[in-house]
Amino acid sequence: MSARQRVVTLDMEGVVTPEIWIAVAERTGVDELRRTTRDEPNYQVLMDYRIGILDQHGIPLSLIQEVIAGLGVLDGARDFLDELRSQHQVVLLSDTFEQFAEPFMEQLGRPHLLCHRLGVIDDRIVSFTPRVADQKRRAVECYQSLNYHVTAMGDSHNDLGMLLAADSASFIHPPEGLPEQYPDLAVTWSYADALEWIASAG
Repeated sequence: MSARQRVVTLDMEGVVTPEIWIAVAERTGVDELRRTTRDEPNYQVLMDYRIGILDQHGIPLSLIQEVIAGLGVLDGARDFLDELRSQHQVVLLSDTFEQFAEPFMEQLGRPHLLCHRLGVIDDRIVSFTPRVADQKRRAVECYQSLNYHVTAMGDSHNDLGMLLAADSASFIHPPEGLPEQYPDLAVTWSYADALEWIASAG
């Protein structure tokens, strides 16, 4: 194990919370919103598509927030984070938005979250503002520049910048076929496995 202090960086949706857009699709019946980063790796393309679908169907931010408020975090996620935080600094690096994340942050004990911001006019989502381009990778590199060992975990294509830049990295319950494309990355399928892998990752 590295002698450096460690930061553990985690994706949020699909790792410790449900996929928000899938929940919105189920609530509204708009199946086009089921498309996630597992289907479209380019996040700008995906968000432009989503914003167009929201406008087409007249789905306001307030409805999405209502859906999110009724969701729970994934089973075992709070215990997983609490165990990690008892040993390491933990950061959620997510492509979610400030306007979406609040209910989850309350349930998870307010972990440190770096995410994006939506542009909203009259309760309509009209744009999104990335924190910076390729924020997950750049965050990892910033922590490394401060002499931290970065251990990263994510589940999808939009986590690859973070995973490939980290000192040690693992997928956690990824979609079929993705781990085979990156055989050098570890794969875990449960929080128990993830904790065991993190403890041994150097």
